[in-house]
Amino acid sequence: MEFWLDLNEEHNDLREWVHGFAEGVIRPAAAEWDEREETPWPILQEAAKIGLYGFEFLINTWADHTGLSLPLVNEELFWGDGGIGMAISGTSLAVAAIYGSGTPDQLVEWVPQCFGDVADPKVGAFCSTEPEAGSDVAAMKTRAVYHEATDEWVLTGQKAYATNGGIAEVHVVTASVDPSLGSRGQAAFVVPPGTAGLAGTRKLKKLGLRASHTADVFLDDVRVPGHCLLGGKEALDERLARARSGQKASRQAAMKTFELSRPAVGAQAIGIARGAYEYALEYAKNRVQFGRPIIENQAVAFALADMRTEIDAARLLVWRAAWMGRNDRPFHAGEGSMSKLKAGEVAVAVTEKAVQILGGAGYLREHPVERMYRDAKIYTIFEGTSEIQRLVISRAISGMPIR
Repeated sequence: MEFWLDLNEEHNDLREWVHGFAEGVIRPAAAEWDEREETPWPILQEAAKIGLYGFEFLINTWADHTGLSLPLVNEELFWGDGGIGMAISGTSLAVAAIYGSGTPDQLVEWVPQCFGDVADPKVGAFCSTEPEAGSDVAAMKTRAVYHEATDEWVLTGQKAYATNGGIAEVHVVTASVDPSLGSRGQAAFVVPPGTAGLAGTRKLKKLGLRASHTADVFLDDVRVPGHCLLGGKEALDERLARARSGQKASRQAAMKTFELSRPAVGAQAIGIARGAYEYALEYAKNRVQFGRPIIENQAVAFALADMRTEIDAARLLVWRAAWMGRNDRPFHAGEGSMSKLKAGEVAVAVTEKAVQILGGAGYLREHPVERMYRDAKIYTIFEGTSEIQRLVISRAISGMPIR
C-alpha cells in the first residue's frame, strides 16, 4: 500500500489561489481593519465576488474526501491576517452547527442564508458560550420551551463572546430543553433573520482578531417555528428518552460542532504562526548587527529552526485530524483536540518568538508580528481552552473520568 504526503494538483491550485487573495487583498488592509475594529464588509464582498465566500465554495471544499481543502484555505486566509480571516471564516462555525445537528433539508434552507449573495453578503453566528457556561457546557442556562399548540420554541437566556453575534443574518443557538439531563438535555436552534427578541450588544473590545465582530447576545422570549429545531423534534425526543433511561446518548449540539471545527481552527492558528515565522526569518536575514545579519547567530537561527519545526509538526496533526473527521474515523485518542491544542500553543510560542527576534521593532505596530502575537493568544482559549483539550485527550487515552 502506498503512502505519501504530497498534495495533489487541485490542492496546490486551491492553496495558491487563496494565498493570492490573502497576499493581494487581505494583507494590505490588515492594519487598517485591526485599528478600526470593524467587520471588513468590503473584503467580504471581494471574497464573495471571486467565489471564496459562499455556500457553494464551502460545499465544494467539504466535498474533498481527503478533508484537507478546508485546512489549506484557513491556513492561507489567516496567513493573510487573523482578524480578517475570522471575519471571512467565522460563518463556518454556524454552518458546522447546522451540518452537525441538522437535517439535509435544514442545511439547504439555512446555510445559503448565512452567506447572503455577492451584492449583499451576510454572516452567520454560532451562540453557545455563556457567562457561566464556557468550558462547563453542562452549566448552560439558556432555555428552550416547546409550545405544542403553536408548534413554536421559545428561547430565553444570554450568550457570550459570540462571533458575529447580533450582526448575523442567521444565529444558531444552543439551549437546554431538559436541564435535569445536563449537557445531554441540550439542542441547537436556528433563529431566522429578523426574529424579534434577539439582540446583540456593542462589539466587544478584544486583544486580537479585532476585525472580527464579537458580542454578547440576549434572547428575550425569542419565538422560532418548530422546524428551526436542528435535527427535528422526533430525533430530539428519542435522544432525550435514551438519556432519561440511562442509555448512551449522542453527543450534545455544542460538542458536535466543536469536534467538526477543531482541525479547521488549528489550521487558522498555523496560518498566523507561519506568517510570523516568515516575517521574522526575512527580518533576521536583513537585520545587520555587529557587522553581520543576525540570523548568523545561533541563538536566532536555532529559534527560527524550532519555529519551523513546530509549525510543520502542528500542521501534520491538523491534516491527520481533518482527514479522520472527513472519513468518519473515530478520535479514539482525542486526535481532533490534539490538533487544536498543538496548533494553538505553537501559534502563541512562535508569534512571541517572532516579536523577540525583531527586538524593539517587534513591539511596534509598523511591523505585523505584534498584531500576530495578539491574534494568536485566543487559540489557547476559544473553542475549548488548552486545558479542556488536554482533558478530552486524557479521558480518551485512559478511559477514565479525569476531572
